[in-house]
Amino acid sequence: MSDDPSATTAAPSTGSSGTDSGGTGNTGSTGATTGNTAPDAFETDRRYLGSVAYRMLGSFTDAEDVLQEAWLRWRAADRAAVADPRAYLTTVVTRLCYDQLGSARARRESYFGEWLPEPSVSYQSGPATPAELAELGESVSLALLAVLEQLTPAERAAFVLHDVFAVGFDEIAASLDRSPDAARQLASRARRRVKDGGRRATADPTEHRQAVEAFAAATARGDIEGLLAVLDPDVVWHSDGGGLVTAGARPVFGADKVSRLVAGMVAKWGTPDTVIEFALVNGEPGLVWYQQPGLVGGVVGFTVADGLITSAYTVVNPEKLTHLNPATTPPAV
Repeated sequence: MSDDPSATTAAPSTGSSGTDSGGTGNTGSTGATTGNTAPDAFETDRRYLGSVAYRMLGSFTDAEDVLQEAWLRWRAADRAAVADPRAYLTTVVTRLCYDQLGSARARRESYFGEWLPEPSVSYQSGPATPAELAELGESVSLALLAVLEQLTPAERAAFVLHDVFAVGFDEIAASLDRSPDAARQLASRARRRVKDGGRRATADPTEHRQAVEAFAAATARGDIEGLLAVLDPDVVWHSDGGGLVTAGARPVFGADKVSRLVAGMVAKWGTPDTVIEFALVNGEPGLVWYQQPGLVGGVVGFTVADGLITSAYTVVNPEKLTHLNPATTPPAV
């Protein structure tokens, strides 16, 4: 997937490799000025807008569709009448995402097994610094995005805009056609639901990475005892194959069942070409499984608390890995 998938129309993109675009700031102007040409003004905040859309939708594919439509609307707008292009574009993207979420909910209700977000993956030569993880971490984690699926579209929009991007309630209200008080209540209700629905997690990136390293080492050995040592007794294993590859249709609960599941997968599908690499998965230490050189077969994100893995989110649906495997056919697993 190129950084600009439609060069003839200067269509926007959320990123070439699924790497998240950051965007944890507020919606104040970042250089876009009233009266800019459409491509210039849009390009100024393209990464930010893509970041908003991905968090709202949990899908790079859907986010790029939203950005394409937003760009077309911006191109047709009377830009001389727009006092704050970034705020205007945030409203456009929010409304488009809001409409998408309504139809997406119906599609996901008929989805085979669990629906998990498309993962963002980035690679580094060494461990991420605490500052880097703070910038990219919890706000885009697979765990949080999975919990956001439980919210109504309005709650999700209010939470993402306010709690992740620090957008004011007046602006959120305008985007959702609600009063500022109603927008504030939506964000508050969403915050409570996110807290109640989330898994225990630590904010210590070193502890998180050490747990993932221990898990990877035990997995490579097929070591059930080693897996049990790093899994929380109440660990939950989530997986998304979309009915296209073998994956559990429901979450697996408990360290004993999860350890045997993982060891069984390695015994069944591990080959000499199988490679497991460390990566930042949605800003947190995770694992990428290569079915063969250059072909990602799965991505795993984790939550960790007190040195133990409390949940794992495994995406093996090839349709959700296309941004990591451009110009390839879906792997047969």
